[in-house]
Amino acid sequence: MANLSMVKRRSLGERLRAGETLLLDAAMGTELHRRGVPTALPLWSALGLIDRPDIVRSIHHDDVAAGADIVTTNTFRTTRRMLDRAGRDAVEVVALNNLAVDLARDACRAAGQLDVLVAGSVAPLEDCYSPWLSPPFDVALAEHRDHTRLLAAAGVDFFLVETMPSAAEAEAALVAARETGLEATVGFVCGPDGRLLSGEELATAVARVEPHGPVAILVNCAAPPVIAVALAELRRSTVVATGGYANVGVVNATYGWAADAAITPEVYAAFATGWLELGARLVGGCCGTTPAHTAALRVLIDQVAGHGASATAWGR
Repeated sequence: MANLSMVKRRSLGERLRAGETLLLDAAMGTELHRRGVPTALPLWSALGLIDRPDIVRSIHHDDVAAGADIVTTNTFRTTRRMLDRAGRDAVEVVALNNLAVDLARDACRAAGQLDVLVAGSVAPLEDCYSPWLSPPFDVALAEHRDHTRLLAAAGVDFFLVETMPSAAEAEAALVAARETGLEATVGFVCGPDGRLLSGEELATAVARVEPHGPVAILVNCAAPPVIAVALAELRRSTVVATGGYANVGVVNATYGWAADAAITPEVYAAFATGWLELGARLVGGCCGTTPAHTAALRVLIDQVAGHGASATAWGR
């Protein structure tokens, strides 16, 4: 079998410019919990790397087998800041980030899917639902530089800057990611009104990050109807490719999340149909979703492609 490190994968930008609609994977942290791995805060999903890397790999593998075009590294909580907060030695940060990338690559190799892209997850330094905790821009820039350089050295294909509740930290993370020379997307978390949780207009946030060259602008970790509201605003605000991935459930103060079983894969795919109609070029799943949701989205995207529809046909 070919060595994945030697395979020339088409970049995210190349695939978007070719008109593809791409499928992101589903959740990691909540899936770890569902499979019996403790996900206590503050490390949450990073505990999977420490305690059960085999299950982290299996989750990646199951998403790839379900049809994901992109797998996301389990690096949402692997910064020096979070390791220090958990009372762990910050020297672990290099090993954990390397391990996260290796597990994603191993899963793609085991599934024989050589064109799957590995995205390096870059999350808020504090809490994605608490924008008032975000550090000042210069502090955020320095810490995101540290994290993105580690992930670039570990071999990610691009950066998925995600779940950003404020424009300032989104810009800092995106600048840090782009300084590595790799492509990056940037994603915001919004409230029901379509504004960032900081209260900023989504259009204002878009204007702040666009000059730094994201290949796509996304919205994530909000309920499916909120994703649609935000995507409609993105359609008015940018010509950059857009996308979204929703959560299903609610925050849990003990282990991070409580999933909502009522949003089945089929129900989720029905919501995603509307996102595609709004021009989304990347779709996937956030907290509470599973590889079964990935599989349902794969069927949806393939059906859209089979009918000859595309984001261009919908006006993007």
